[in-house]
Amino acid sequence: MLDLRRVSLLREVHRRGTLHAVARALSYSPSSISQQLRLLEQEAGVPLLERTGRRVHLTPAGLLLVEGADTLLTDLEQLESALAATDRTVSGTVRLAVFQSAALGIVPRALSLLAERYPALRVEVTQREPESALDEVWAREFDLVIAEEYPAHAAPRRRELDRVPLGRDALRLGVASGSGIQALGDAAQRAWVMEPRGTASRHWAEQVCRLAGFEPDVRFETADLQAHISLVEAGHAVALLPDLVWSGRDPRVSLITLPSDPHRSLFTAARRSTADRPAIVAVRGVLALSIEPPGGAGYPERGTAEKEHP
Repeated sequence: MLDLRRVSLLREVHRRGTLHAVARALSYSPSSISQQLRLLEQEAGVPLLERTGRRVHLTPAGLLLVEGADTLLTDLEQLESALAATDRTVSGTVRLAVFQSAALGIVPRALSLLAERYPALRVEVTQREPESALDEVWAREFDLVIAEEYPAHAAPRRRELDRVPLGRDALRLGVASGSGIQALGDAAQRAWVMEPRGTASRHWAEQVCRLAGFEPDVRFETADLQAHISLVEAGHAVALLPDLVWSGRDPRVSLITLPSDPHRSLFTAARRSTADRPAIVAVRGVLALSIEPPGGAGYPERGTAEKEHP
């Protein structure tokens, strides 16, 4: 009989590529990982792994086992969701991944509402970049993610994940009060602060500047939007900021509407096998209530709570 926990471990090896990477992610020692995989090979009766330098690759038998494990885990989650639906009390734990401005602008109010409505429900919140968090939900490291899509920049899609629209968030140019900047083109010669290279927000921001006819002078690079605000407020840089970062508070910098008034789309994603779990349905419902209604900076427009079908 194959041990499903060891099969899940093999799945992690396939995803991460090295035993050390799996050990770091799961807080195990590499020797413990190796021992469990050797036991799994004994249970399977065929080789499951082959080494290439420091990396390990799955044999055809190992790939077949991982594919089967995905099906088994999905079936098990669907069964658990069905069982949970028989209990009138919404309980258990939901592991939620969020990006920074959602953590500031949505999560605090949502947690208050959840504590009031579902006291038996535990929500664990971790900050993650949306691109990686979607993969981590698929890999079962999280149950739910608040993610984003920038204009003309589609977020990664996995057929195993569903999507529920959450809202639209305006993106504006932030400048220091009294800077004299009145339009995007006026910021062509200014220093900029942007998020790290490789993120969707950075690529979108660079494209906005290039379409306006200039290459931004990015002197500051950080994923911390509070640092962006501080640099802008002090007059050291300008930045493209989402309204959500203000969390309904008055902005501390001057905000200028960009050409075409761009908005990013916010959505939640969960595995289709767990999307009907009462705890996840409850969290999604409260998140939708926790976005402030339209009305200016710091007030994202709500999306419709309809699931996207494959």
